[in-house]
Amino acid sequence: MRVLQLVPELETGGAELTTVDIAQALVDAGHEALVISQGGRMVADLPKAVTHITLPVASKNPLTIWANARRIKALCKRHAIDLIHARSRAPAWSGLLAARSLKIPFVTTYHGAYKASNAFKRWYNSVMARGDVVIANSQFTAESIAAQYPFAKTKLSVIPRGTDFARYDGSAEPYDWHLPHSARVVVQIARLTEWKGQSVAIGALAGLPEDVHLVLAGDDQGRTDYRESLVRLADRAEVAHRMHLVGHVDAPRALASSDVCIVPSTQPEAFGRAAVEAQAAGVPVVVSKLGAVPETVLVPPLVSEDERTGWHVKPGDPMSLCNGVRQALALEGGVRDAHIRRAREHVHARFSLAAMCQTTLAVYRQLVP
Repeated sequence: MRVLQLVPELETGGAELTTVDIAQALVDAGHEALVISQGGRMVADLPKAVTHITLPVASKNPLTIWANARRIKALCKRHAIDLIHARSRAPAWSGLLAARSLKIPFVTTYHGAYKASNAFKRWYNSVMARGDVVIANSQFTAESIAAQYPFAKTKLSVIPRGTDFARYDGSAEPYDWHLPHSARVVVQIARLTEWKGQSVAIGALAGLPEDVHLVLAGDDQGRTDYRESLVRLADRAEVAHRMHLVGHVDAPRALASSDVCIVPSTQPEAFGRAAVEAQAAGVPVVVSKLGAVPETVLVPPLVSEDERTGWHVKPGDPMSLCNGVRQALALEGGVRDAHIRRAREHVHARFSLAAMCQTTLAVYRQLVP
């Protein structure tokens, strides 16, 4: 098979990492993989056998989308592409137009939920439900798609985001964040944007002991005003000396440097990759009870206390997050070891990279003659 993936950029994020993973899986299975994006640091992570083509596919300008469709159609002809797989709305419109013109299969993946404040936005978002197969990265996402676009129900396939657990085997070298030797580290690995809940994390930090430090790991992606607002918030809460903005990180190294991982999102996470990675790395995790969280982090009464793999907390509530972190930090000795073992077994059983790749390639094979 010759498969073309479309993603706006290859800078950072779940959609981008999945693009790289599927490209690798295609190459490993003896197929050909092409990727079109606007570029970014993760282009270097693509296998050498993968062809990357730079186009302005992040643009939402209708004229650019139309021009990209023509370019993609020409590229598909040149490379004899068998299937197009789109991972975001703007490039998906271009890919859909090209695929329908060429009469080749078109696949989409929902990596997140899309807001639709009006009829036009709902129509614009609908391109992600127009694939011959529509992949949802969680059951929560699949249910959201079916509710918004009933015509897509029969085309839905749930394929959870897969994690390369070999990267979380404990061998990663910890970061030196120049914290006090006795510091207990709470980390949040997420881009700096309001709905990820960094401000909630700072509020929770104010209620935690003096030896607890908060590391906010992620790019601001140009949101300098938001980054500066977090610094001011920490100043007002008198925790600036315990709050650290460290920019983009390697997730295994960041988790190896931490005692607890938090996901304090204030809007639903369509999957929650950071929570899965934390459990794989043996780091207790505290997450907002939103979206796909019940699928990735198990807590009572969904399971027994002996099956708990983390903590759910009230979204947007610093005190609830603070209490969850306190419970996670209180784990010691054999109780902590048992908790970590359960969490690892849970994610290894459900969210492996191999399973995601095998299932995705099986979707391709069903569509390509």
